Amino acid sequence: HWTLLSVSLLNCLLATACSVGLALAIALTIHSRGMHLVMGCNSSALPADARAAIVTNDCPFNTTRIYDTALALWFPSMVLAAAEAVLSGRCCLVALIFRGIGSCARSYGKEQV
Repeated sequence: HWTLLSVSLLNCLLATACSVGLALAIALTIHSRGMHLVMGCNSSALPADARAAIVTNDCPFNTTRIYDTALALWFPSMVLAAAEAVLSGRCCLVALIFRGIGSCARSYGKEQV
């Protein structure tokens, strides 16, 4: 039970940190219109909007779709990390009930869990 409690608590904290970090990355990317994503490109040929960026010889990667691709990958990742945090929190709650710790242990029986 102690292993379940410690692992689920650690996973809940890590998943929460991941979802908060992804939400921050999404917010900063939308706010800067994707310019932080193409900061490695030191070319004055890049437009102010990363969605309209073109491939240049000064940029080590293809910038044409980086904004849309990053957001398309980050949104589902954030949702899955938040779901993981919720499920880990529930596992932590079950471990607390099994150990008989807290107010939840008194209201639920081990048989109900």
